[in-house]
Amino acid sequence: MMHLSELLAALPPSLAPTQVSGEDPIVRGITYDSRAVAAGDLFVALKGGRADGHRFLAQARALGAVALLVEEPGKETEGFPFAVVPDSRRALAPIATRFFGEPAGELALLGVTGTNGKTSTTYLLESILASAGIPVGLIGTIEVRYAGEHERAVNTTPESLDLQRTLRAMVTRKIQAVAIEVSSHGLALGRVAGCSFAVCAITNVTQDHLDFHESMEAYTDAKATLFRDHLVPGGWAVVNVDDPSADRFLRAGEQAGARLLRVTRHPDVEAELRVLQSEVGVNGTRARLALPNGEIEVELPLVGDFNVENLSIAAGVAFAYGISPEAIVRGVETCPQVPGRVERVTGGQRNEPTVFVDYAHTPDAIDKLLRTLRPLTPGRLVTLFGCGGDRDQAKRPLMAEAVARWSDRAVATSDNPRTEDPAAILRDVEAGLGGLERCDAADLDRTEKGYASVIDRRAAIGCAIAMARAEDTVVLAGKGHEDYQIVGTEKLPFDDREEAARALARRAT
Repeated sequence: MMHLSELLAALPPSLAPTQVSGEDPIVRGITYDSRAVAAGDLFVALKGGRADGHRFLAQARALGAVALLVEEPGKETEGFPFAVVPDSRRALAPIATRFFGEPAGELALLGVTGTNGKTSTTYLLESILASAGIPVGLIGTIEVRYAGEHERAVNTTPESLDLQRTLRAMVTRKIQAVAIEVSSHGLALGRVAGCSFAVCAITNVTQDHLDFHESMEAYTDAKATLFRDHLVPGGWAVVNVDDPSADRFLRAGEQAGARLLRVTRHPDVEAELRVLQSEVGVNGTRARLALPNGEIEVELPLVGDFNVENLSIAAGVAFAYGISPEAIVRGVETCPQVPGRVERVTGGQRNEPTVFVDYAHTPDAIDKLLRTLRPLTPGRLVTLFGCGGDRDQAKRPLMAEAVARWSDRAVATSDNPRTEDPAAILRDVEAGLGGLERCDAADLDRTEKGYASVIDRRAAIGCAIAMARAEDTVVLAGKGHEDYQIVGTEKLPFDDREEAARALARRAT
């Protein structure tokens, strides 16, 4: 509990209140969801893409809020304690940090940013730290978990209030280190303000989220702020030097006074951590790595050549944090399947195709996924994919080009269309499928290099799996671990893994 004035004192000059009115109440809790207001809460009105918290000030007051934090005063603030700030979302972070007692300072935060690979890398890192006997927490795209607790994630990087609350809960449960996926949105919107990281890592930077950042320059710069602004003094910057953006992150790390650890897939490239050899199979990956303190050989139970990159980044972060080579090997080899990341679905029947579900939803991710599976496929590579609505339209034909480059057959379908017309999205997608012959779904099996467009994702999955032969590989790309589909503004139950299992079962009847 704190007085409102104590919380407002945590704001930097750029976010300082322009107006404070009313008494100085004791704040017992903070929320930005008007439906969750409890007696004694400070209600923070956030402006979002679809809703504006300023519309719910009366509801917050009726439910027991004792004060309001707003960007503009109005009728609902009259005669009530409130403060006006220039940006309530950014102001929320230092206020939440103060309210929860700066929990990040009691933990070792290990942050991983990048377009692709963040989830798999943090899963590997969590497994490595657990193998070293370190109480570890995980915050990322799929879930938040620590000390037996599991919470479904809403955003890759939680809103600042939720992040600070979670970090305090982790401290209470004696967690020592936290592997965190740090998104460009989380950085640009100030969600990680109040967090200083012991180690920061970058996997790669490829096109994504340009609907939000508008340019690759702005997108890359948002990620670079993790290194420039959020490293502890003397912290580590782990950089994949094979990525074209590497120099940008190395410079950011140098500006922050960080110790640099360069990582490469190539044994002849100068770097502190090198992949000397790797072999990818349909059941996993074997690799030999040169660390600054010796060589290790590991058997990684995750499929995909791109997971060698994720492995090297995770090993680099672990080394920077002081984990022994032996513990790194143990952690890698016991890493669980990452949900929706080259996750195999089987029906338990003979003569069924190999089916993988993967979250790949960027041009680079889908290119790497299919490039890996192509040589592992004795028969045809059949790819089902779609593109999200109300998101970066420029990447749609680029994703399709990657699919056409590696696939023998393709099924273009809906992903999360949101408020866009699914047929319009597919027209954008088809612009990149020129390397394949367009045909009806019923004729797909008879073409040499063809594609079909099927708007209904359930029907599309059934089509792709029904026409596949035992020696074929079917890839269901785009949604991965998601167990829903967003159509309009509704989130409807839908899981590619369940639909694939049903389609495989139908083949057996």
